[in-house]
Amino acid sequence: MGKNAEGTLKGRLSALQAEQRRAERRRRVVMISVSVVVAGGLAVAATAFVQADRAGRSLDAVQTINVSARNHTDKAVSYPQAPPVGGDHAPEWQNCGIYTKPLRNENVVHSQEHGAVWVAFRPGLSKEQLDILLKQAQGRDFVVLSPYTGLSAPVVLSSWGKQLKLDSADDPRLTAFLRANINGPGTPEPGASCSGGVGEPSV
Repeated sequence: MGKNAEGTLKGRLSALQAEQRRAERRRRVVMISVSVVVAGGLAVAATAFVQADRAGRSLDAVQTINVSARNHTDKAVSYPQAPPVGGDHAPEWQNCGIYTKPLRNENVVHSQEHGAVWVAFRPGLSKEQLDILLKQAQGRDFVVLSPYTGLSAPVVLSSWGKQLKLDSADDPRLTAFLRANINGPGTPEPGASCSGGVGEPSV
C-alpha cells in the first residue's frame, strides 16, 4: 500500500473513530436526558399519588358543630342533626357495640359524651358495605354501629360536636375519623365507661 493510500486510510479511520466518539457522546446525552425526564415523571407521579392519598384521607369535610347543652333528661330531645352530635341526653348511656336495630338518640348521645363514635348506616345497605362497617367496628372500643332511618348519606359518622357524611363504607376517611374522634379532643368525658349502660349489642 502506497504512502498516500495509507495516509488516506488512516485519515478515514481517524475520522470514523472521531465520528464514533461523537455518536457515543450524543447517545450518552440522550440517555441522561431520558433518565432525567423519566425520573422527573416518576417523582411527579409519586407526588401526585401521595397527594391524592392524603386528600382521600383528609378530614376537611368534617362538620364541627358547637354543642353547649349536656344535661340529663328523661324526655325526648329534638336534635338539630340526624344523627345527633351531642346535647341533652338520657341518664343511661348506650353500651358500645354492633346493633341490628335503630337505637334511641338520647342514649347514644350519652355514649358520645363518653367518647364514642356513632357509625350510622341506612337500612338496606348492601352486604358488601355492611361487611366493611362490621370489620371497622369489631374489636374497637367506643364505637356504636347501628342502622338509622332517614339518613342523608349511606353512612354518617358522629362524635361529640363532629360529623362526617360518606357515600361509601370503603371511604378511607372512615378509619381516619374513628382514629381522630374516638375519645377525641372535643369529648366532654373522655374514657368514661361505654359498657354497663343500656342495650345488648349483637356482637
